[in-house]
Parts: sequence; structure tokens; C-alpha cells
Amino acid sequence: MTLTAPRKGQDRSFAVDVQRFEKNIYHTSKGRIRQAVLAADLAALIASERPLRVLDIGAGLGQVNQLFAEAGHLVWHSDIAAEMVAQAKEQHSQAGLSAQYQYITAPLQDLPAQLVDQPPFDVVLCHAVLEWLEQPAAAISILSQLMVEGGWLSLMFYNRRAKEMANLIYGNFDYVKAGLQVKKKVRFSPQTPLYIEQVSDWTLRHRLQLVAHSGVRCIHDYLRDLEHQQRDDLIEMELRYRRQEPFRQLGRYQHFLLRKEIEGVSG
Repeated sequence: MTLTAPRKGQDRSFAVDVQRFEKNIYHTSKGRIRQAVLAADLAALIASERPLRVLDIGAGLGQVNQLFAEAGHLVWHSDIAAEMVAQAKEQHSQAGLSAQYQYITAPLQDLPAQLVDQPPFDVVLCHAVLEWLEQPAAAISILSQLMVEGGWLSLMFYNRRAKEMANLIYGNFDYVKAGLQVKKKVRFSPQTPLYIEQVSDWTLRHRLQLVAHSGVRCIHDYLRDLEHQQRDDLIEMELRYRRQEPFRQLGRYQHFLLRKEIEGVSG
């Protein structure tokens, strides 16, 4: 697999070897925990009796948005990598869900223009995207523009504090002292891990109110015995502790479920 730099600054996309990406991200204990936490946090929206219009940005192979499609919601699946969109489209077709989908190949920054003829969306999903952007704060404004008043944003991002903690535990003190910077980039290691407080501040500026907050992989990455990462009850424990402090702040990823304020209505 290669990482390609699109035309939007130094943002990153995953392309070419989609199968390797799927194996390294989704077919692992890490991917199963991610899927379980997001499914639990989004369960009420997925169960909505009213058909929702859902936009998934940086959707990859569409495992999360497929939960919405299976429940009868309409999904716009977007990703910057054409190869990823093509593979997702094939998988959704095999699942008999083609009628529920529209597909877009474009960077996040181009979506307002791509969707200019569409009304705002009831739900916007943006998972593991911010940390790959050169200007992640600017993305929040775009996400807000794409949402209907009172709509929902599911925002998951890579947690800098958890990356610091994991490397301290591993004894990588020089790496932490260097601000988590290395000369050679690791393929699947996000370029811009973010602090929880940073993202919280950005969302508040755009009238996005935090409704639920979970840590993702609060336990998994700190297990000394790696065989325990395959335990049958690990996901159960991740779900149990995902909203409890201090465990939540140590989650390798953070999931914010936010609601856009209706203009003129407070509280």
C-alpha cells in the first residue's frame, strides 16, 4: 500500500493496495473494537424510524455506514481514494445494498461544491480523518456546513495524549521529548494526533454541542501480554470503560457525538 498526497496541501489518503489496508485496519482486534464502540454510540441514530440522510466522509470501505444502510437509511459514501470507493461499492453491491448508496470520490474540502445541489444531511460521519489533514481545524467548519440544523456529527480522531502515554509506557522517552516527530513516517501512523481539548474548542466555535464522548481502545493498547488483545471479553470491557475517566482520555481514538444547535434555540 502507498500513501498518496492529494492536491489539498499535505493531506494524506490511502490508495492502491486496498486489501492490505483492510487487513491492517479492519481485520484486527483494533478494528473490531473501533466498530463495536461506534456501533454502540450510534445505535439510537441507526434505529431511527425516520429514514435519515447520512454522509460518510473518509468512509474507507464503509463498514460503519453499512450499519445505516442495512437499517434503511440513505448513505452518501465519500472518500478521496477512488480505489477505496470502488471496493466499497462492490462490497455494498454484494450485500444487496446498492439502492441505499450514492458514491463520491473527492477530498473533504471539495464536498460543499460536490454536494451543492443536495440539502444538508441529518447525520455526518467523519472517522479517523482529522489526523491526516494539514489543517484539521478548518475541516470542522466544512462539516458544520454540511449538516442540517439539529443534525448529528459523529467525529472520531486520533488522540495525542494516548499516543504520548503509550510511548512513555514503552520507554520511548526520546520520541516523546521530540514531540512525537520522526524523520521517517510510519504508513499507518497519523501525521497530526490531536488533543481532546483542541477538538472540543473547534467544535464549540461552530455550534456543535457534545452529547456523548467515548474513548476507543482504552485498554487494548496498554496490555502487556499481547495475547490478551484476542480475548473474547476484551470488547465487553472496552464498552464498559469507554465513558469512564480516566480511562476515556487514554483511548487511542476519541469519539465525539455532537449535535448542531438550531439557530435561535439555546440549551
